[in-house]
Amino acid sequence: MNGGLYTMPLLDAYIPKDALTADAEQTLVARLTDLLLEYEGVDPANRTAQHLAWLFVHRPEVYVAGRHPRSPRYRFICQVPEGQYDTERRAGVTAGITQAVIAAEGGAFPHPERRIVIFTCEVPEGWWSSGIGSLGLADIYELVWPLRPDWVGAPRDAAAAVLAERRRKDAERLLSAAEQHSW
Repeated sequence: MNGGLYTMPLLDAYIPKDALTADAEQTLVARLTDLLLEYEGVDPANRTAQHLAWLFVHRPEVYVAGRHPRSPRYRFICQVPEGQYDTERRAGVTAGITQAVIAAEGGAFPHPERRIVIFTCEVPEGWWSSGIGSLGLADIYELVWPLRPDWVGAPRDAAAAVLAERRRKDAERLLSAAEQHSW
């Protein structure tokens, strides 16, 4: 488990070379990992989950209007299993990442909120795979259960409830959209 056979969640952090000091970047990466876990619904202090949360730092060469910008641009792609994000969690992780980058820059560049792009993506059930095969939300819940210290019950039941609720909401949105159109 801790050897990398399973992974979840993932974060691709595009941080230009020399945008931050080494210490600031290390602090940022640690904070981003905690935010990713927190807004996936897992206690960031969960030791098993910490080992499963991977963050990849990419060093992009960024252009704005065909030129190198004077201030760095950042892009973050958060990927979690289906059912883990809702509007509130997406807003929370977005605000948290933005504030973490602002803190890491320490005022070195103007308008950091305009230079940060964040994508919050859910990987559909059955699409999360590792070297040993496909993992469903129930498999992942079993690995890190309890997600938070106050959670009780069976991990597979909790995962099934999360996915059922997500699919119910998706179906309601689809039916509502269909009712608004006269075919």
